[in-house]
Order: sequence, then C-alpha cells, then structure tokens
Amino acid sequence: MRAYKFRVYPSNEQKALLNRHMYISKTLWNELLAMTKDSYRDFGHFTTQRTMAECVKRSGLYSQVAQQVMIRLHRAIDHKFRLEEKGIQRGFPRFKKRIDSLIYPQSGFSLGNTLKVTPFGEIPIKKHREPNGKIKTLTLKCEPSGKWYAIFVTDEEPVTSQAPAQSIGIDFNLENFATFSNGERIDNPRFLNAKEQRLAMLQRQLSKKKKGSKNRRRAVKAVAIMHEKVRNSRSDFHHKLSKKLADNYRTIVVEDLNMKNISKGMFAKSFHDVGISSFLEKLCYKAESAGGTVIRVDPRNTTQECSVCGSIVKKSLSQREHDCPNCGLSLSRDHNAAINILKRATVGHTGSNACGVVAMATAMKQEAHLL
Repeated sequence: MRAYKFRVYPSNEQKALLNRHMYISKTLWNELLAMTKDSYRDFGHFTTQRTMAECVKRSGLYSQVAQQVMIRLHRAIDHKFRLEEKGIQRGFPRFKKRIDSLIYPQSGFSLGNTLKVTPFGEIPIKKHREPNGKIKTLTLKCEPSGKWYAIFVTDEEPVTSQAPAQSIGIDFNLENFATFSNGERIDNPRFLNAKEQRLAMLQRQLSKKKKGSKNRRRAVKAVAIMHEKVRNSRSDFHHKLSKKLADNYRTIVVEDLNMKNISKGMFAKSFHDVGISSFLEKLCYKAESAGGTVIRVDPRNTTQECSVCGSIVKKSLSQREHDCPNCGLSLSRDHNAAINILKRATVGHTGSNACGVVAMATAMKQEAHLL
C-alpha cells in the first residue's frame, strides 16, 4: 500500500458544499456516539454495527462516506477494549467539534486530468506524478490553513531490491540531526527555532483579537499558515534525506528509541522540532519500496560502549568525544554510537533483532499519519 497526496483547488461553491458535508459528518459521528452511550446505559451493551448502518442511510452524505464515519467509530470503540484486554488504558471516543476530512473507501470518485467526486463534480488537481497501482481509497482533507488536499491510497506491487548491498547505522541526536556509521553528519535544521519569533508575534496578535470576530479568524489562519510552513519544511527535509538513504543502502539500522519517554524530557521541544518519529516512518516505507529493510536495535550503551574493544567508557551528556583508555580509540561519541548500532544488526550480537523482528512501517501507517 502507498499513499499519494495532491493539492486540489475547489471553487467557492464546492468549498461550501464540502464544508457542509464535513459538518454533517461531525453531526453524524456525535449522534452515533450518543446513541452508543445511551444503549450501554439502558441495556448494558453497545449499539451493533448493523444498527449503526441503518441509521446512516438517511444522513445526507454519499453512502460510502457515511458508512466510513460509522466504521471509524465502531473501530475506535473496539480498539479501546482490545487495548484494555492487554492492560493498556485508553479513553472512550469523544464527541467532535469538527471533522476535516471525507473518506471514499471504494467508489464515488475518478481521477484523470481533473478529480471527479460525487456530489461535488470536477475539482482541479495538481497531479505532480502518476499514482502507481490501483487506487483503493480517496480522502479529501482541509488543512487549518484552508488548503485542500486529495490523498489516494493505492495497491502497489512488491519490488525487487534496487538499493546497493550496503549497510549503514544511524545515531539520532539533538546537536546534529543524525550521525552515520561512515562518519557523515547531518546538521539539525531547527525549523521551529528559525520561525519562533515570527510565530510568537502572530500568536500575540491573535490573543488580542475579539473572539468570534473576522479579525480573529484572519489571525487564526495566519498562525496556521506559519505552522504549516514549519511542518512543510521539516517534511521536505525528511523526504529528501530518507530517499537518499533508501536509494543508497539496502540495510539501514537505527535505535529502537522509546519516543514517548524522550518526548516528555527536558529536551521535549527540541525533540519534537527534529521529528524523528516522522522521519522514521518515511524512511521505513521508502526503504520497503526500494527493496531494503530498516532494523531497530537495542539502544542501551551504544554511546558508552567502545566500538573497537567493547569496553564501557562512561560519559556525561556534555562530553562529546569518545576516548577509550583500553584501546586508544578517539572519535566523536555520536560516530562511535552509530558504529555500535550497525554492529548490533549482526545476527547473534547482543541487542540484535536481525534474526527475526525487522521494524518496518508500511504506507498504510503513513496514510494514518496523514489522516
């Protein structure tokens, strides 16, 4: 599976109709959720999917879109209880203030020089490339900046390996975005930091606007556009670097980091600005498309362990060089860690998962991130 995202340009009439259908989708979600809660309160069980399907038939939406709203709610409820069976606590689905996407899972659209969607008609589309494989679903999405996008998910045929038979280890850090086992360093672009002053000014202006006024809506849009510029710059950087790695290396080894814990620490803001999780998602599906693999290894002591003799050399966070007293190795701590990460991908090495579990993210995961 592979997701393709294209910019679309609906007319003012089409925008009004799209927004109307999104409002109906939000209302339908809330009504189904309220009915489900009432059913559990009165009868001790949730509303069945068949009963929900009967309720969405006269919603005013295209049939497939209405059914998708019902299916998403049913899956959200089912997912909550499946996680609780595994001991993971999750909240119950909530009432929505807005829905910003419409999903066509099977029919109701066709793609040519323009995009034809029921009941909106022909919508101009900037099709910068041809989607590969059979198109399975379409999602029409409105960003907070007011821009509209069409996201297609396709069935893509598996490919044979195209990347050279080379391997590389990657160590992520905040001083540099990444350090490779071959010694190459990728600078940290710090996209949010570059726009922070401008963003702070726009947010101060927003806070002074009267709620519900046209000036406030304009200020909200200006903040959303600035956030979108930061996000697009970061995404462009991730795409270019992940494509370069996927095209040049058949095996890419990274640390199996606990993203949830790292994002709560004292460097949380810098960590979110780097966007390691987003980069890994892109790297995994691009490597898969090129016939390569991404392997995650145990991150313990990758920085402290000497990459030559294997002895543990303790370092503080401020100490950026690795100097081994046993073998005399002296190099950057990040380069040393990247070499250790690559070594751990060897079958039988401590911390290796090369024997079986290869962490791969498919394009379906990318689609969920986009939606």
